[in-house]
Amino acid sequence: MLDHAAIMELRTRDDTSWSERDAMLYALGVGMGADPMDGNELPFVYERGLKALPTFAIVPTFAGGPLFRIGLDTRYLLHGEQAVTLHRPMPASGTGTVEGRMVGAWDKGAGKGAVFAQEKILRLDGDPEPLATVVTTAFGRAEGGFGGPTEGQPAPHRVPDRAPDRSVDVPTMPSQALLYRHSGDLNPLHADPEAARVAGFPRPILHGLCTYAITARAVLAACCDFQPERMLHHQARFSAPVFPGETITVDLWVDGDAVSFQARVKARDVVVVRNGLSRLRKEAIR
Repeated sequence: MLDHAAIMELRTRDDTSWSERDAMLYALGVGMGADPMDGNELPFVYERGLKALPTFAIVPTFAGGPLFRIGLDTRYLLHGEQAVTLHRPMPASGTGTVEGRMVGAWDKGAGKGAVFAQEKILRLDGDPEPLATVVTTAFGRAEGGFGGPTEGQPAPHRVPDRAPDRSVDVPTMPSQALLYRHSGDLNPLHADPEAARVAGFPRPILHGLCTYAITARAVLAACCDFQPERMLHHQARFSAPVFPGETITVDLWVDGDAVSFQARVKARDVVVVRNGLSRLRKEAIR
């Protein structure tokens, strides 16, 4: 049986490093550079004047962490929400440390699952100030009834009740998941047709973190003039999988420095990301 107090005391500390090659591979994995003549996207996939996507902070913080020390049944574990906060622009290469802690564990009741949230703070070597904070929320379908609190989980962001101000269509490639997995998530669900069938899908699905980054791409293109230093925060809740090769439509609601969003696959009439929120810096750093 899981112990709530023990879960909340979990702490981890891991060394990490990343290179310009990692930053470019990540950008390619989320679809940047599909048109090699696009001068807006080229700086994310080409070493001359290289820029790192804000959501690239997920890559050097991906491994380790307290979430997988709890003893959850990973066969029934679903990625629920993701958030990245950039305290400063993400560099394309670096070395640092990642400090992890649990920030929440909520019991939905026997047979109803439980929600677990971990926070990871990335710091560059020699710098005491955080570079990025990454929060991952997971839904454990098998853990309901473990005795944790039933209330207190943060409410999801609500998108405005009006037509979106802008919509951005982002095609994905049939091989998108095979490329994205080289940024760290090697789960066979995204590559092996048999593993996908066992999990209940007709074919491999796109990584949720790839879909998440695609929504950030849409915000960068529509609201930031492709200036990654303007994105301060990006959060989203996953609601359905995307199959590689599908086109993702990202609907955006712009209210000052807050951009609400959701994403859908029009071909299947399904919403794949809900309750999205980006917070932006009004001007680029000079």
